[in-house]
Amino acid sequence: MDSNIFWHDGKFFGIEWHFWKVIGWAGNAAFTARFLVQWHATEKKKQVVVPSAFWWLSLAGSWLLLSYAIFSAKNSVFIFANAFNWIPYIRNLIIHRRHKQAHTDCPGCGKSCPPQSNYCFSCGVKLVVKEPARA
Repeated sequence: MDSNIFWHDGKFFGIEWHFWKVIGWAGNAAFTARFLVQWHATEKKKQVVVPSAFWWLSLAGSWLLLSYAIFSAKNSVFIFANAFNWIPYIRNLIIHRRHKQAHTDCPGCGKSCPPQSNYCFSCGVKLVVKEPARA
């Protein structure tokens, strides 16, 4: 009897590996990583934070799992479950980018201040507010 838990019947973890299986597992790894990234960011700031890396990992995981579902699993339920979830991920990345660009750098200390701030939260210097871009 083979007692090795990693290699069983010539298979790593008893799984028959191929290209699309690796893609599927990579998608699962991306979704797991996004949880860890969000958890770390929240613990670091001691408030709920969703960093852009969370959305990038969500997008990568979504596309990898969709690719696996289409080209390997060929399961309509799995395909539909992953067909549209990338849309809010991209939208959140766009919102995150616009919000970051709307920040103002403090002329006194150089810290980045949130949009619509009149004074720097760090040093108290009055900020020169950026005018919104016109279309």
